[in-house]
Amino acid sequence: MTDELKKIGTFEGRDVFEATLESETGVSIAVIGYGAVIRDWRVPVEGGMRSVVLGFDRFEDYPAHSPHFGSIAGRVANRIGGARFILNGREYRLPANEGPNHLHGGPKGLGRQVWDMALLPDEGGVRLSLSSPDGEMGYPGKLDISVTYRLAGNRLRIDFAADTDAPTPVNIVQHNYFNLMGEGDVRDHLLQVAANAYTVPGDDLIPTGEIRPVADTHLDLRKPRPLKDEAGEPVAYDNNLVLDTGRDLSAPVAVATAPDGSLTLALKTDQPGLQVYTGGMMNIPVPGLGGRRYPRFGGLCLEDQNFPDAINNPHFPSPVVTPERPYRHWCEIEIG
Repeated sequence: MTDELKKIGTFEGRDVFEATLESETGVSIAVIGYGAVIRDWRVPVEGGMRSVVLGFDRFEDYPAHSPHFGSIAGRVANRIGGARFILNGREYRLPANEGPNHLHGGPKGLGRQVWDMALLPDEGGVRLSLSSPDGEMGYPGKLDISVTYRLAGNRLRIDFAADTDAPTPVNIVQHNYFNLMGEGDVRDHLLQVAANAYTVPGDDLIPTGEIRPVADTHLDLRKPRPLKDEAGEPVAYDNNLVLDTGRDLSAPVAVATAPDGSLTLALKTDQPGLQVYTGGMMNIPVPGLGGRRYPRFGGLCLEDQNFPDAINNPHFPSPVVTPERPYRHWCEIEIG
């Protein structure tokens, strides 16, 4: 890994730095302080190196054009219906930034702020930290957050931690857009997810509260299937799958395979849900990594998470953390 942080830009008067993690197998991951973003993830393949995430070469394109490429989303990632919730008898109103709803922590969520960075050379990692004050984006409680990336071989381990001084909802997500071919769309990627059920989306993708089996739907990913329909067109996935409870946490919950079989991605997590999103709303007007143009459906997001709008659905896993019950979350992603 690099032995120092490299300045790559400024945002709202603060310097933005980049760290590069490198492993003994030749994998290279670039992390920047803005949004704790994974800017690039390069994996050796026959004939050279391949970027397997969507990102930008120019820092200025992140604040201007990024649909959360590689960022940490929160305080509460995904959607909160009506941009409001009630906690301990009090209503909290949040900024609505997707129609009437609140998405990914709001317009100044965790993915749109500059984090502090510290290299962890003995661990092959970098730790990013941020303090979110009481009332930021409408949320109660001061929240001290850290995200630690550690690279070993082809595997990236991500550890999330958040400590609060008052009860508050938290759901922090790593929002990579993967493309195992490095270009084109992801319709011919194969995806398998260990999920027997899904949360039913209603208007504006807000869950109705109902949980249904995936059987006989396009969300049945229990066996590998391509991300396209019978006519060969990409499927606009943007759904939360309910991961199997009681599963072996050492086994992957999701496996994606490149169309030519050259690379496979395996994701493990301790979270109850996985948002599968195929980039159907992407509209990127500037070049991405290496000057590539990213089309609609150009990336696959696998966001391990609590369920969307869990704070407004008491029968969903609770997103509320307290001083006595802080937030902890881990995932591992291996690509090779």
